[in-house]
Amino acid sequence: MTLAEAMPTTGAATAPDFVLRVEGLCVFARTEQGLKPLVQDLSFDLRKGETLAIAGESGSGKSITSLAIMGLLPQPAVRVTGGSIRFGGQDLAGLSDPALRTIRGDRIAMIFQEPMTSLNPVMTVGTQLTEAIRAHEPVGRSEARKRAVEALRAVRLSEPERRMGQYPHELSGGMRQRVMIAMALALRPEVLIADEPTTALDVTVQREVLDLLRDLQRDLGTAIILITHDMGVVAEMADRVIVMRQGRQVETATTLDIFARPQADYTQALLAAVPRMGQGAERPPVTTEPVARLTDVVVRYPLRGGLLGGITQNVHAVEHVSFDIRKGETFALVGESGCGKSTIAKALVGLAPHQGRIEIAGQALQGLDAPALKAMRRKVQMVFQDPMAALNPRTKVGDLISEPLVIHGIGDAASQRAKSADLMARVGLETAHLDRYPHEFSGGQRQRICIARALALQPDLIIADESVSALDVSVQARVLELLRALQAEFSVAYLFISHDMAVVDNISDRVGVMYLGQIVELGTRAQIFGNPQHPYTRRLINAVPIPDPLQKRATTSRASSEVPSPLHPPGRQPERVILRDIGAGHLVGTVS
Repeated sequence: MTLAEAMPTTGAATAPDFVLRVEGLCVFARTEQGLKPLVQDLSFDLRKGETLAIAGESGSGKSITSLAIMGLLPQPAVRVTGGSIRFGGQDLAGLSDPALRTIRGDRIAMIFQEPMTSLNPVMTVGTQLTEAIRAHEPVGRSEARKRAVEALRAVRLSEPERRMGQYPHELSGGMRQRVMIAMALALRPEVLIADEPTTALDVTVQREVLDLLRDLQRDLGTAIILITHDMGVVAEMADRVIVMRQGRQVETATTLDIFARPQADYTQALLAAVPRMGQGAERPPVTTEPVARLTDVVVRYPLRGGLLGGITQNVHAVEHVSFDIRKGETFALVGESGCGKSTIAKALVGLAPHQGRIEIAGQALQGLDAPALKAMRRKVQMVFQDPMAALNPRTKVGDLISEPLVIHGIGDAASQRAKSADLMARVGLETAHLDRYPHEFSGGQRQRICIARALALQPDLIIADESVSALDVSVQARVLELLRALQAEFSVAYLFISHDMAVVDNISDRVGVMYLGQIVELGTRAQIFGNPQHPYTRRLINAVPIPDPLQKRATTSRASSEVPSPLHPPGRQPERVILRDIGAGHLVGTVS
């Protein structure tokens, strides 16, 4: 069965050459200071079967444009003030809500960036899918369920009948995104808007989602508006590109022209900031003493059930992991969600019970009492993925930065304030803004505040857990340069956890590749990216989007199934664990 056969038929297509035409679109927000422009004088056409990418930094108006097309602007605070959005002979900007509901989901569908917040957490996947189908099609519950199962099968979700009875939290991020795609395409829409559909996904899951969208577009003829700040995804997916900045269109051209001959200064700067594989600066091997050492570390979470509440099975989060991190070194951990990267980070700061041995500055964590563990944590700090969630919104940033000093009783109020100001300056922020609140800063600025707070105690090791994955490429480049500069100044070591292989290639000294709780390959950056030995490592690298539409990707086989569950890990271990000498560049041992 082809993908087209698996999807329900809604009738013959009658779309003109342009299925969607936006002319002079203006969107304004009502603020205390008056009307603020969000999108100004935007015009574009979308053809059947075409992929149009809208690229730019956060705040450029990309998502506001998509919400305006869908009729989902939070009115009256934000509304269309000019222009037209013509679809099927109608101006969507002038339609009533009941009229828009007949189009939304049926003829124009949308995939949002975060599937967990887009799916109802208290309704099963099957209920949500059948509800969407029945809202637009006069079919019974049984027929709607049949179509829903076929839609899940069309997006290559394993065991679709069983998934129908599961809740969103029971699915991985990639599986939830597939459910969103199935829901969006269940009624064969003429236009699909994909708003950052892969930003938070692992590189291999991203590859599968992009391949899936391409397949569905080929079989169904759907036109796609792809909203993203990932220029690698743009290069691989788009036919044409609109570059936006501060609500205005600064350039539009074919994808080939945008990458080969960018005209606007902003477009050139955007492309220059994109991390590319193979461009990481070579550094001499770091041979200093370890600031952290893990030896045969195991983390398992027991699951209880049955009448007596006994342990029925274990989640094998981390299995027999050993490595060290040296002073002034950036050690990167890469792998898919659920492989155990963040669990290792939690174990390093004493937040996850573990077996084996973890040493910080030569002192073992196990057996430490609460005061000793608190003192140990001064040497290890964390920078999290979402800075807004990591910062107290009711506390001024100056107090947030000095908070670790207060907790550990270091200095008086005046010296703590002075330290906050010094750290603000070091991370490139205005010291005059110490009394501002987190919401008054951009995402990149908030991440700089988190880095400043992590530096307050002058730690030996900073754990950066997906600290730049949600940032725009230009902001990401500035944050990475900041991390390098701070490392050179303070000789701090980084444990850099990421699913972005291009970023890891640009910043790391050594890399550990994790799969199902184990390190399957370990070596220098040049060894891992220049000559990967393990098939899983090669799969990760081959899945990275290439920010060059002329560069053809090597043909790789697609995964035939989901990543195995850590509840039921296959066999004893992956094929082999490869350990390489950091200086000599040859294998020093294998564990199978």
